[in-house]
Amino acid sequence: MNSISQFRRFSLFPSLALSPFRRLSVSQSRPLPVSPSPRLRNKKGQATTEVVLLFPIFMIIVLIFAKIFALLVLVQKMEVASFYAARRWQLESHRNMTYIPWDESTLKAGILGKVKDYLGFRNSSVSKFLNLKGADLTITRTQVWQIVTLKVETRPPNIKILCKTPMEVVCDRPYGEACKAGYRFMCSSGAKLEVTKYVPNRDRPIKFSLPGVQ
Repeated sequence: MNSISQFRRFSLFPSLALSPFRRLSVSQSRPLPVSPSPRLRNKKGQATTEVVLLFPIFMIIVLIFAKIFALLVLVQKMEVASFYAARRWQLESHRNMTYIPWDESTLKAGILGKVKDYLGFRNSSVSKFLNLKGADLTITRTQVWQIVTLKVETRPPNIKILCKTPMEVVCDRPYGEACKAGYRFMCSSGAKLEVTKYVPNRDRPIKFSLPGVQ
């Protein structure tokens, strides 16, 4: 025991020798500051540069998907509008020659007006989003069926950053007609969509009279 006490007394670290279970304080165990390497200093600037370079590409992809989504929305709206037009024409049109002029003017104009309202021609924001240009309704009468055709024409989205390059360069081999059709839709002519419905002939509940017989 005397040797141990003497070793503690004459130790090179008297503060530790007085209490063998004493721990270092936080100030004594603090690590030395290390200066960051030049590679770590430039990491923030490098990430910013990558974001700036990739942001235009990201915006182009977003615009393309937005225009494709708008075209899909327009196709679905045309399906609903063509069903409405065909059903109303079936129920309200006449086979009597006396009332056919009223069908071709008043009834057809009323149906086309409702169709345009539903598609968004009279709403500036919807018309701009769907790139609407014009709509037309064609009725073909036959002995059994009445063929109702709805046609809608759209303007090209005309994304300038995509349309600067000529079509011959963009759609060069191995691309073919599908690429050219997509380029024309995006940059030059837009799209021409058509939906056709067939409905059977049906008279309104009025007195029957043969055509040409008064």
